[in-house]
Amino acid sequence: MDPVELFQQVARTVPAYRGFLAEHAIAPDQIQTLDDFSSLPLTTKDNYTRKHPLPDLCRDGVLGDMVAVSSGSTGEPTFWPRSSDDERVITDRFEQVFRDAFDAGSRRTLAVVCFALGTWVGGLFTIACCRHLADRGHPITVVAPGSDKREILRVVAGLGPHVDQVVLLGYPPFLKDVIDTGAAQGVQWSDYHLKLVTAGEVFSEEWRTLVCERAGIADPARGTASLYGTADAGVLGNETPLSIGIRRFLAGRPEVARELFGSARLPTLVQYDPDVRFFETVDGTLLFSGDNGVPLVRYHIADEGGLLGHDELLGFLDGYGYRPPVSGPALPFVYVFGRGRFAVSYYGANVYPENISIGLEQPEVNRMVTGKFVMEVTEDPATRDLSLIVTVELAPGRGEEAGDTALVADAVLGQLLRLNSEFANYVPQERRRPVVRLLAAGDPEYFPPGVKHRYTRR
Repeated sequence: MDPVELFQQVARTVPAYRGFLAEHAIAPDQIQTLDDFSSLPLTTKDNYTRKHPLPDLCRDGVLGDMVAVSSGSTGEPTFWPRSSDDERVITDRFEQVFRDAFDAGSRRTLAVVCFALGTWVGGLFTIACCRHLADRGHPITVVAPGSDKREILRVVAGLGPHVDQVVLLGYPPFLKDVIDTGAAQGVQWSDYHLKLVTAGEVFSEEWRTLVCERAGIADPARGTASLYGTADAGVLGNETPLSIGIRRFLAGRPEVARELFGSARLPTLVQYDPDVRFFETVDGTLLFSGDNGVPLVRYHIADEGGLLGHDELLGFLDGYGYRPPVSGPALPFVYVFGRGRFAVSYYGANVYPENISIGLEQPEVNRMVTGKFVMEVTEDPATRDLSLIVTVELAPGRGEEAGDTALVADAVLGQLLRLNSEFANYVPQERRRPVVRLLAAGDPEYFPPGVKHRYTRR
């Protein structure tokens, strides 16, 4: 993508962006080079999309043929117009997963869309892209039970025997819940040659290994894929067998991950098409430009992360003796930690959801819990001492048993000390052990069914 050309098109056709440039006293003909482009002010929800009438954000002031709604994870839900042309571009990312990793070009495939349906962006967008894949000649059948577990299991049982493989698409903790619930009901997932497509959350390689074992997926690199997407612009990048292999190598070498990413936290690592998205970084966060239902120029999405060239990353890994077993597409990489505001601060240490997740995925506790949790920091009003509270959802049908909270607390603390150097160095030893609370599955206050889960509370 030529970002300068995109800028000129957007400045010419999008009323809101013309107004944005006028506010900053920028004449479009001043922007002729990449250096000029890089000097443009960033656009955000607060300074751009929320300040203008919705039609003015679109080309020629005309809404697209469909409107989706963001999940509202950062506040008030936001409307995002889009068109079928947007979906066709994003379908290339789905094709890279389904055709190149899952071999869905030659295998009859049932795509089971487990994202929430309705106005929210995930479900209907995924359905549209899967149907575009079918239009391209791939033998894919789409069914959309949404986030109803009983209906998901019903359609898998009814339709799965008629295809070569079943692909579940949804949020990571929800798909794990579906797999665990099915297994408890006697579903033999390996009979369906299951594959998984996830989006919306960073997860650990321990999580991937655990879920693949339970789902009967022999090769995680060719049986799973995570999409990096936003409601603003659809899917920006996707995991490939190459990126998954690299991430799994780094998962066992936190010191190498720290050298590469500047942190021992393991980000999502995806590849993206530079002909469609132009990525930049500023102060350790990502921004992108792209032609969408709402065209966006230097849009700051506030995700912490960075960029790596294809040859740059492979050269770095070669220095550690790692040569990926698959070549994969020669596309650049973007790595995404997620948003720092989803962490909690505890004695000056940032505690991230993935630190807790890995603790709950340890063998001694992973069968007693679903993997969902809420972390929060509380202050004792009398002593002013802080406590790290981790409220954990028990597996369906399981009640709390003696010793369970101690097992979970030990597992979480062990991973916090292993993975989070801030925690190990900043938090006083006597305050490190988290206070664990175990609640029944589906608790209405902490784990309400049918909504996107929040891992932190303030």
